[in-house]
Amino acid sequence: MDWKGREQSQNVEDRRGSSGGGGGGRTPGILGIIVVLIGAYYGVDLSGLVGTPSMGTGSTQTSQLKPQEEAELNELARVVLADTEKAWGSYFKQIGRTYTPTTLVLYNGGTSTACGMGQSAMGPFYCPGDKKVYLDLDFYRDMQTKLNSASDAAFAYVIAHEVGHHIQNQLGTLQSYQHMVRGKSEKEKNALNVRLELQADYYAGVWARYIEQENLLDVGDIEEALNAAHAVGDDTLQEQAYGYSVPDSFTHGSAEQRMRWFKRGYQYGDFEHGDTFSVPDKDL
Repeated sequence: MDWKGREQSQNVEDRRGSSGGGGGGRTPGILGIIVVLIGAYYGVDLSGLVGTPSMGTGSTQTSQLKPQEEAELNELARVVLADTEKAWGSYFKQIGRTYTPTTLVLYNGGTSTACGMGQSAMGPFYCPGDKKVYLDLDFYRDMQTKLNSASDAAFAYVIAHEVGHHIQNQLGTLQSYQHMVRGKSEKEKNALNVRLELQADYYAGVWARYIEQENLLDVGDIEEALNAAHAVGDDTLQEQAYGYSVPDSFTHGSAEQRMRWFKRGYQYGDFEHGDTFSVPDKDL
């Protein structure tokens, strides 16, 4: 992926080395955190692999990355964010709308958000309350050691997926989703959340289509992104953590589903073919 020395987004809030930053208000209790994890954060859930997030206030920790590696990931994240801004600015213009970019928050360990406390153990996530994407660059180390899918294209896919949730927020999909899950059983909520996440994967594929058209992809980049989608499939993560998987508990989709919807977005590069909520279960 061609990213070194290219334009970087200015919509980045760097909280690394701080005690958490603003935007979170009071720290929620245990019940509040559970609600936050289920209903307000949209991200890559690695809790089964890296342990339950602590429930303290905003905290910092020493990065596990080498200084040069951290600097490169910082640049990569900012370049990818800039590319999403260009891509979605173009796609929104095609449907007669104006795209308002998200802000990427870089942090270490934990930080406060409008959705409650964010912890790196949760993986990258999007908070609709403040319309920000949260990323601990150390997640790249998890991609290397726990997911076996570390590469610049794989890291870019993760960011593009979280930006996909911002697209859902702007289009009103998140609001519709919150309405749909009211009064539903846990199994039904999980199934709806899978559709939400698969749509974010579709949008990541749309972003990939755009940067390919800009001649910014290298040979093998799409395969690396697909490997990352496979690595964060619910069945992959559950089998790695527990030795088995429980489909009814899936909240993000199976590895096959995540790869399929990313490829679909990459194939079509539009909004029309990304309505995961209208397709029958067998076609997910």
